[in-house]
Amino acid sequence: MLDIAFAKPALPESGALVLLLAEEDLGGTLVGEWDKLLGGHLARGLAAAEFKGRKGQATTLYAPGGGLSRVVLVGLGKRESLDAAGAEAAGGHAVAALGRESVAAIDARAIGGWAGAPADVALGAVLRAWRFDRYRTKEKPEDKPRLGAVKMLCEDPAGAKTEWASRRAIAEGVFLTRELVSEPANILNPPEFADRLRKLEKLGVEVEVFGQKDLEKLGFGSMLCVSQGSAQPPRMVVMRWNGTDQRKKDSKPLAFIGKGVTFDTGGISIKPAAGMEDMKWDMAGAGVVAGLMAALAGRKAKVDVVGLVGLVENMPSGTATRPGDVVTSYSGQTIEVINTDAEGRLVLADVLSYCKKRFDPAFMVNLATLTGAIIVALGNEHAGLFSNDDGLARRIEDAGKAVGELAWRMPLGEAYDRQIRSEIADMKNVGGGRAGGSITAAQFLQRFVDGCPWAHLDIAGVAWSGKDQPTAPKGATAWGVRLLDRLVAEHHEGRAAEPRPEPAGNETAAVSGAGIANAATLSEGTAGSEPIEPAPDMPAPPAGEPSPAPGAAPRGTRRPPARRPRR
Repeated sequence: MLDIAFAKPALPESGALVLLLAEEDLGGTLVGEWDKLLGGHLARGLAAAEFKGRKGQATTLYAPGGGLSRVVLVGLGKRESLDAAGAEAAGGHAVAALGRESVAAIDARAIGGWAGAPADVALGAVLRAWRFDRYRTKEKPEDKPRLGAVKMLCEDPAGAKTEWASRRAIAEGVFLTRELVSEPANILNPPEFADRLRKLEKLGVEVEVFGQKDLEKLGFGSMLCVSQGSAQPPRMVVMRWNGTDQRKKDSKPLAFIGKGVTFDTGGISIKPAAGMEDMKWDMAGAGVVAGLMAALAGRKAKVDVVGLVGLVENMPSGTATRPGDVVTSYSGQTIEVINTDAEGRLVLADVLSYCKKRFDPAFMVNLATLTGAIIVALGNEHAGLFSNDDGLARRIEDAGKAVGELAWRMPLGEAYDRQIRSEIADMKNVGGGRAGGSITAAQFLQRFVDGCPWAHLDIAGVAWSGKDQPTAPKGATAWGVRLLDRLVAEHHEGRAAEPRPEPAGNETAAVSGAGIANAATLSEGTAGSEPIEPAPDMPAPPAGEPSPAPGAAPRGTRRPPARRPRR
């Protein structure tokens, strides 16, 4: 992590200087102050670069004088629209523009209106500077990032330092999640994952690990049917943070549950080979829960929380679960496994039931890279949010907006639940086709919460980024750590009583599109008409609807006439 310090404004003796400027600051006293210290070079540079202070705009002025190597100008946009997320983004843009610098100072005085503004800028800088380079052995020194220390210039360094303490703990939690999600599956298998979580004991988290025999004794038939094809044994890890120092029998902790499939081949219902390497991060839900527990413990949150993760590897072999097998879950409900690639819900089913029975929590929130269908529905900007409690869902949405981790409420209902009815068991693990696949997956999970206020976050589209973002470099995003930390801090930490449940209504459509053609057939030029890439829990086409052969025209279209070669 970057070394962060806070100090009164002063011209650095060397290195780089970053100026965060709103549009209204151009020509103002802040620019005038620095221009005087730099002998007039700043005003001339601003004019030559045509810097306007637009949000996200970054301009570098080289060798500006005063012993500095460069001055980086980062635009904040309109001052009236500045908020914590904007401050964090500015810190991230600053780090990205600093290039080969080893030390830098950031003047954060243009951002004000709340006590933690300089600390928010520092948080953005720290989050953007993170890098996973554990396995790079041939990288040249000149290609490695050099930035190691940033000094935040502000009017109240002592106050900013106090604000920074909790944000640093949150950053540590984010980094733990990013590291876990980035690890290759040959390194981070279920036993190794569990061993790493034991390190949280240093922060005061109680960690309990359940192995193969423990899970068999408990009757985790649903979770164990996923792991039985792998040489790697499963694990369930229970983490407890008792921040209130109260262990009353009637106290109800908050519960967070994560899917931890450390590698997902799809099992017997195997995925296509192209892109399967991405399935190393099918454990991102468990990674988020681990990072959240680290963040809460790191900042000594005044709340009681339990975090549970189910860790398995989904592999094909002679011992693997077959499509058509029937298993008995911890709750006693039986499941017909139609598709072994819809495995994450099988893991979560037992962990959710166990959590409810053992802890009787105030609510349960589970996170999982559960379905490819949620990516088709929402893309990569929002996670899918499903809940049986309107109040809990609303609080999650609001917390996400506050930190820039967006969630979109999706429906639940009896019509979807009917789609997972089985003819030979209590339920089956997939619906009748691709339509509404993320919803039927959520309906499956809801059968295991036993009436507890519950929310399911399908993070398949937001757990990994293919491009750099202001506060997250390309790769693992740790989406969810900050959202859930904000949820706890704003609505549950230090409160004498939990918000009352608000059971969601079961809406029934008066008019529906039942019986229409397959959605993939109707999709023209969309993801639904393209070859299916490997995605978490994305079921294969149902029987009777084979996928078109490579190069074959979609149903309902004609091939263009073949052109004969000239003789």
